[in-house]
Amino acid sequence: MSTPELGLPMVVPAPDLPARVRIHEVGARDGLQNEKGAVPTEVKAEFIRRLADAGLTTIEATSFVHPKWVPQLADAKQLFPLVRDVPVELPVLVPNARGLDRALALNATRIAVFASATESFAKANLNRTVDEALAMFAPVVARAKAEQVHVRGYLSMCFGDPWEGPVPIHQVVRVSKALMDMGCDELSLGDTIGVATPAHVQDLLSQLNEEGVPTSVIGVHFHDTYGQALANTLAALQHGVTTVDASAGGLGGCPYAKSATGNLATEDLVWMLQGLGIDTGVDLGRLTATSVWMADHLGRPSPSRTVRALSHQEQ
Repeated sequence: MSTPELGLPMVVPAPDLPARVRIHEVGARDGLQNEKGAVPTEVKAEFIRRLADAGLTTIEATSFVHPKWVPQLADAKQLFPLVRDVPVELPVLVPNARGLDRALALNATRIAVFASATESFAKANLNRTVDEALAMFAPVVARAKAEQVHVRGYLSMCFGDPWEGPVPIHQVVRVSKALMDMGCDELSLGDTIGVATPAHVQDLLSQLNEEGVPTSVIGVHFHDTYGQALANTLAALQHGVTTVDASAGGLGGCPYAKSATGNLATEDLVWMLQGLGIDTGVDLGRLTATSVWMADHLGRPSPSRTVRALSHQEQ
């Protein structure tokens, strides 16, 4: 018998936390982009459908990046039509104007652009300086908004960089403001190598607020390299953040940052939120079953502790 059937986790609400959190599920894109073996398009489509059936309402579907850079997502043109009828939000990542053209041709209604807070990662990921990358994104965002497409701005390396070390908060704030000023609807703060700690999270959020970026447009994207992802998420919730990125089964990392381990597992996040009495709309049992199914396709157990506990996989 799994613990949810025993009424666990016991719900003990904490003061001053949001009543509801929207989970921005990234498993189908960020989770699968780093896989060594090819995942069939039909399996990806079924993964997205199962995630939707589990109650997730925002599922990042794929990326319109050149196949040379992210070969695992080379089937974006074939995949997106297979899932377009799923009744959830299906954002897609676009790297440039050509990627936007491809997304719009398939009637995508939500896109994301991917910027960096540091020069080293901008060079590694986009082969541009930070400001050159922003200049590239500006017309992409402008055209997307003209087409009434929702735009998310991802910002990586917000808390630390594998080449540069600590990232000054004012540097993160500058690039965050630039993304919002060009027209992004929301901002996702990425702890790409998982080095953030709770007070650092709250300090960055406070300084963003002071510079005119409201908490209501901010999402957080934590990696669990040092086991801090849930602690950092709770710190963000205490600040009022209501959008949290997570990856089903803890899939993913970052192909351009060798020290980036897996994303925060959606199941681990849901377990914590359920215990806090925070609504997500997610059925944890169905979500766990989906991650076990995908782990079977990938040929290895899920790294999510909650998935392992609920499915009785070997620890």
